[in-house]
Amino acid sequence: MAVLEELVESQLDEWPDARRNYDGLRATERRCAPLGDLNAAVQLNPARIRSTGAAVDKASVAARPCFLCAANRPEEQFAVQIAPGWQLLVNPFPILPMHFTIVSERHEPQSAIPLDMATIAERLPGMAVFFNGARAGASAPDHLHLQAVLRDELPLLRLAEEKHPSDMGGFQTSGQLGLDVPFQFMSGVISPDTAGMLSLMKATQTFGIDAETGARDKGLVNAFFWIDGRGLMRVVVIPRRAHRPPHYFREDGKRLVISPGAIDMAGIMITPRSEDFSAVTPEIMREIYSAVAFADTLPTEITEHFKTV
Repeated sequence: MAVLEELVESQLDEWPDARRNYDGLRATERRCAPLGDLNAAVQLNPARIRSTGAAVDKASVAARPCFLCAANRPEEQFAVQIAPGWQLLVNPFPILPMHFTIVSERHEPQSAIPLDMATIAERLPGMAVFFNGARAGASAPDHLHLQAVLRDELPLLRLAEEKHPSDMGGFQTSGQLGLDVPFQFMSGVISPDTAGMLSLMKATQTFGIDAETGARDKGLVNAFFWIDGRGLMRVVVIPRRAHRPPHYFREDGKRLVISPGAIDMAGIMITPRSEDFSAVTPEIMREIYSAVAFADTLPTEITEHFKTV
């Protein structure tokens, strides 16, 4: 952890724009908004408008340079090799005080959860490595990447560790764990054996189901990998049904610029505008979560996907 802290400080010493954004976190507002068993919160992050408001349609993505490719990054940003084919970068637009982007060295689409997440999580103890699917919060769907923050910062991960015993290997639905949460998810404890490898493979093949078409879509998922206090790998996968909620598209003066990615789904709903921060209530949070994920039960085809493990 000390090495990661040194990396952040070194970057902030040399990169004024990043320093300004990290300093701005001190002025971030947050308020608690408990939702059943999930100790959720709403956070005001004005600098995140770049991500929350990003145009991610194919035409817009094709028209801009890829900001994750090495040739297009700020000259102050340097990379650390974290695993073969992957580089660790300090995220210049942080949501939390320790926030990294982990970028594939190849320019390839954000098509599915990469198995390398497990290796990277093992190399970042104390951190949660997460994946935003191409239709689940990724602001660069054209370039495969992950992110990482401190695992203890994320309410959903704390809840999964508390309610899913480490001796209960494999996957459990949030419903099987008896959780009162605003959306359903899969929690996994990955054992260091063949069964664990099969569980990992299932996690990487997870899909969401498009609410409009009914089609499976590997881009409609959020996933978290981390090492718990006992040294076991944990996984939380959130199958999605939509990219953005109806609130994002309203034109009646009640628009909310909220586009849930992994951190939002982990219990910290990010609002880039003060009017959104003021307007969001626990009831609205439930509406947003239920619009983009599965509020009551996971579809049978998703639960069946995990049953063979």
